[in-house]
Amino acid sequence: MSKVKKKSTSTGTIALNKRAKYDYFVDQKFEAGLVLSGWEVKSLREGKAQLVDAFVIIHQNEAWLVGARITPLLSASTHVVCEPMRQRKLLLNRKELERIIQVTEQKGKTCAAMALYWKGNKIKCEVALVTGKKEHDKRDTERDRDWSRDKERLMKHNA
Repeated sequence: MSKVKKKSTSTGTIALNKRAKYDYFVDQKFEAGLVLSGWEVKSLREGKAQLVDAFVIIHQNEAWLVGARITPLLSASTHVVCEPMRQRKLLLNRKELERIIQVTEQKGKTCAAMALYWKGNKIKCEVALVTGKKEHDKRDTERDRDWSRDKERLMKHNA
């Protein structure tokens, strides 16, 4: 008898947008599917993605991921012309899409890509409705983060 080998799928986070957490207040999060081509999936399996300046736009009642960079593998995409910065369609429910459209029309609100991750054998994108931070808000965030780090050090030192 031959053993049946299970095909292991990658699990976990592919890419995070840490800059968005620093620049914005996160109001509400959504999980969206992505329309990808084959070379993009292979590159994401290797973790070659960046979401630093990624955001979501709405065009003709469809959500599109703009600014996400998926670097092509040298071996996987020899016969295909790869465009690392192309716009990728996001797959959302009608209610989620209407909510994003409604909120992004308000002043100071936008929709940003927060993370790319595996869910089973599918790639998902976490998008969030966000509000921009002012400079003093960013300084407060840094101050709170530094204080929590110092507090942890003190607790370890005293224990």
